[in-house]
Amino acid sequence: MKKIVLAILLITAVACEQNKIGFVDNVTLMDGYQEKIDMEARYKIKAEALNKKRDSISQVFQLEAQAFQTKAQSMPQTKAQEEYGLLQQKGQFIGQQLQQEEQQMQSEGQVEMDSLINKVKKEITGFGKSNGFTYILSGGEGGSVLYGTDAKDLTQDILKILNEKYKN
Repeated sequence: MKKIVLAILLITAVACEQNKIGFVDNVTLMDGYQEKIDMEARYKIKAEALNKKRDSISQVFQLEAQAFQTKAQSMPQTKAQEEYGLLQQKGQFIGQQLQQEEQQMQSEGQVEMDSLINKVKKEITGFGKSNGFTYILSGGEGGSVLYGTDAKDLTQDILKILNEKYKN
């Protein structure tokens, strides 16, 4: 019986030694990935342009509202209320248009980020397969690796491959 238990332990130990395990710090990987850095820069420019557009439209609308207030003082109350209602509708329409543009930009950004994440996952999978890894675990914030030796950290290796492929 002892020989059977010893044999099982020996087989288990050998099986464990055959598993090649590494980990990737996702935060470091994504923060260092040039394609992600470039994507964030593009969306920052788009967001700044949208904010400038919003600011200029708001300024024009505020001037229009101030002009209306001055004009409304000399108008009959019913006519002033009618024009005020139209001005409110115009303000709501402008707000909705700007909100739709912002939502569209965010949606496009999310689609692009999802595609980028899938590309990174495929690269990690390809790296693991071509280098004989049984497991590559996720580290960093929200990852499952609480500790790993530097020798098992594959982050820089994969980051180098991703950035080289992005350059080409």
